[in-house]
Amino acid sequence: MTSVKMGDCMKNRESYFDNAKFILIILVVFGHVIRSFIDDNEFMLNVYKFVYTFHMPAFILISGFFAKGYNKKGYVQKIFKKLIIPYLIFQGIYSVYYFLVESGNTLAVDPLDPHWSLWFLMSLFFWNLFLFAYTKLDKRLAMLIAIGLGVAIGYVDSASNYLSVSRTFVFFPLFLAGFYLDKSHFKKLTAAKVRLASIALLLVTFIAYFNLDFDYEWLFGSKPYSAVSNADAADAFIRLGFYSLTFILTFSFLSLIPKRNFFFTHWGTRTFYVYLLHGFIVKSFRNSEALDWLKDYQSVTLIILLSILLTFILSTNFVKTVTQPIIELKATNLKKYFKNREEKVQYR
Repeated sequence: MTSVKMGDCMKNRESYFDNAKFILIILVVFGHVIRSFIDDNEFMLNVYKFVYTFHMPAFILISGFFAKGYNKKGYVQKIFKKLIIPYLIFQGIYSVYYFLVESGNTLAVDPLDPHWSLWFLMSLFFWNLFLFAYTKLDKRLAMLIAIGLGVAIGYVDSASNYLSVSRTFVFFPLFLAGFYLDKSHFKKLTAAKVRLASIALLLVTFIAYFNLDFDYEWLFGSKPYSAVSNADAADAFIRLGFYSLTFILTFSFLSLIPKRNFFFTHWGTRTFYVYLLHGFIVKSFRNSEALDWLKDYQSVTLIILLSILLTFILSTNFVKTVTQPIIELKATNLKKYFKNREEKVQYR
């Protein structure tokens, strides 16, 4: 009986995180698609701000939770291969792709200045390395230092997207918090009473955003204070305020994630593929006539449906099979894939 219960618990835990990751990657795609409509639509803008308050922070927190093996032999080499090699490959591919799509005059390839969403791979690598130092400290002291540096980095004008320095320090407290959490915390987080409170908090924040006027770039953490404000003492308190709001909404969102297995749960293991590949499609969309057509509708519902569809497509076995060599650096046998497909059809 004990072994069965432990097995069910582990299955539920894995389903929970895979569900969370799949829903979050839909929100990532949604955020990038809706970006084209926020300049002249207040509702779209506030939805955009709301999603950006917690979607990447939640991803970062979950990444920290799964970094507990940081001190195992070969771990650094493993994450270097998993994060930095694909980063360098896609940095080059995106450089050429953007040059072609935007019809630029010069092709600029700078491996230290991450294109668009690639910042996450570079920052994730550094966050894992930071653990070697931070885990030598008391947990509360470590969190205070992480938050303190996240606040202080805003006053360094040279800290921006280059090497993803700004985001690395700004979002590290989320990663560190995730590292300190264990499965018992998530069990408490998904209790019925907590979920009711989470719904209320998310709803109140969403409504409040329609009465709050702030630059959404505060949520990116990619620029110094001087780029979004006056770079005075008040900015430190503003960032602390955003830290508080981000943690509250991140935990509120994670509280609502279902724990059982669904038809989409296994796709939560393929978010890396969606994250790296969706930029090609979104960038093409932003430079196509489809953008003008969709602007006529200005429908959040339609954008959500398109984001879900795109995420489903990029999570399929076919996409994984075709792109695995450049994403995971593993040889993929296309003949084997199509043979398996034929066998499934014949079996049916």
